[in-house]
Amino acid sequence: HSPFRQHKTKDKHEIDRMTLTVNVELPEAFSPELRSLLEGLLQRDASKRLGCHGGGAQEVKEHIFFKGIDWQQVYLQKYPPPLIPPRGEVNAADAFDIGSFDEEDTKGIKLLDCDQDLYKNFPLVISERWQQEVAETVYEAVNADTDKIEARKRAKNKQLGHEEDYALGRDCIMHGYMLKLGNPFLTQWQRRYFYLFPNRLEWRGEGESRQNLLTMEQILSVEETQIKDKKCILLRIKGGKQFVLQCESDPEFVQWKKELTETFTEAQRLLRRAPKFLNKSRPGVVELSKPPLCHRNSNGL
Repeated sequence: HSPFRQHKTKDKHEIDRMTLTVNVELPEAFSPELRSLLEGLLQRDASKRLGCHGGGAQEVKEHIFFKGIDWQQVYLQKYPPPLIPPRGEVNAADAFDIGSFDEEDTKGIKLLDCDQDLYKNFPLVISERWQQEVAETVYEAVNADTDKIEARKRAKNKQLGHEEDYALGRDCIMHGYMLKLGNPFLTQWQRRYFYLFPNRLEWRGEGESRQNLLTMEQILSVEETQIKDKKCILLRIKGGKQFVLQCESDPEFVQWKKELTETFTEAQRLLRRAPKFLNKSRPGVVELSKPPLCHRNSNGL
């Protein structure tokens, strides 16, 4: 294991700190030649490090520790391996044991079967059983996070199809995710899925079985406002209430504002032409007992 990984710590930051500050303690059983080799390779100052004096790998090959080694024989793999791990005692249960797997280094990487096939061609003079277990451990460790992300995407895409089904066959103008300013004090953004229809705006939160509805008749105006340097859509509602929406991207903001404005304008025109009913007030926001809505991208029309 790493000479700086003491007390079996798995804290990468602690190992980095020790690498930069702690002096390596070499066992007393090491020969002077081995001690000299390791101290030369572990010099923090690159200009003093073995192999960095201008001779490259040749400097390492000429070190006294390798005296008597025929490097051509090494290249041809003619030497017997100095260590063969006992069968059934492979210590590769944790990817941390066989290298650095920082999340930033492996995030988004996906190992495929072809990578495994490529690994089989590596000229390593160690037990094939050990090689296989190391390869499988790395394979699983690197793929773990990516597999989770892909599983979430598949689950989301499965839901998206249901939302598309809800929109299809109806007079839905536009639908997609937006942030709604919520809670009693209007200080928290809530992510909801919205559907715009000619006479109403429907929305539902994830995991909710009911959707809410705001009729165009209750909207007084569709305006643009700004909250913390972010463009938002402000719907003024009868009764002095406000309904603030924030899109997840600028193109979506432009499209949603355009469609909401045009839908509101057309609805108001039709309402002015409709017969008037006395003493018939309608609630501004109501809940509908319908099957749950699902998800789809906002640019679907």
